[in-house]
Amino acid sequence: MVTNAASLGRSGVHDFILLRASAVVLACYTIFLVGYMALTPVSYEAWHGLFSCLPMKVFTLLALVAVLIHAWIGIWQVLTDYIKCVSLRGALQFVFVVTAFSYLAAGILIVWGV
Repeated sequence: MVTNAASLGRSGVHDFILLRASAVVLACYTIFLVGYMALTPVSYEAWHGLFSCLPMKVFTLLALVAVLIHAWIGIWQVLTDYIKCVSLRGALQFVFVVTAFSYLAAGILIVWGV
C-alpha cells in the first residue's frame, strides 16, 4: 500500500474511489451546463440568474472541489510514475497543487462574489 503525504487518499483504493466520485460530480455538472445551454437562450441575464441561486452556487463549489481532488490525485499518480527524481517531483507537485488551490480560491471568489 502506497501512503504518502502527497497522496490525497489513505491508500490506492481510497484514491480510486475519490477519483471516481469526483469524476461523477464533474460529469453531472458538465451535463447540467450543456443541457442548460441547449434549452435556454444564453444571455447575461439567464446566466446571472442561474448562478445567483444558492443550489447552483453549491453545485459549482462542489464541482470546484471535485476538480481539486481529481487534479491532486491525478498529478500525484502521473508524477510518481514518470518523474523519478524525488526533489523535481516534489517541486512539480507543489507547483501543481498551488495552482489547483489558486483555481479553487478564484472560483470561490467569482461564484460567491466575496
